[in-house]
Amino acid sequence: MKKLDSKLLEEALALLAELTRNQPPQHYVVCGGSSLLALGLIRRTATRDVDVLARVEAQGLVTAKPLPDWLVKAVDQVQADLGLLDKWFNTGPSDDSFFQFGFPAGMAERLQTRDYGPSLRISYISRYDQVFFKLYATADTDQGRHYRDLQDLNPTAEELLAAARWTRTQDPSEGFLYVLSNVLKSLGHESLIEQL
Repeated sequence: MKKLDSKLLEEALALLAELTRNQPPQHYVVCGGSSLLALGLIRRTATRDVDVLARVEAQGLVTAKPLPDWLVKAVDQVQADLGLLDKWFNTGPSDDSFFQFGFPAGMAERLQTRDYGPSLRISYISRYDQVFFKLYATADTDQGRHYRDLQDLNPTAEELLAAARWTRTQDPSEGFLYVLSNVLKSLGHESLIEQL
């Protein structure tokens, strides 16, 4: 089973659009490694999947869960045709907490959109917003690929402070603050901790 590099990512999404060309148009917001690859923001060469953060509707961003059955079937077909990993297109990050506590301010205006066909539009989150999500993921889960991606994004102190303050709206617990503080220290920005 193959991971997605930038070329295979484009091929997979184009095929997904082709397989769903007669279905209602869908517009999704994508974050994570596939977004970083699509926009050429990092040195990482491959990712396991396309992380769908939200669906775009007339009223704004809404949860992407669940994907329509016909889209799930098309996703499975692309997986089989291209030899991709299971769940290569998934709604894992489409967490209710983001819709409850909010996305980074102005994120929707910074989206970078590509059309893969009349039925499929993908909006990738910007570098600025990637800093927010990667800092949150690093503090929330581990210091593996998320931490490396965050380092590659090379955020400024101002970006990290804004991102750290946003992560605290997602998880205000003392335990999370402790881990977040350690991440900021490891990035050489210990001075930001007292501003949280």
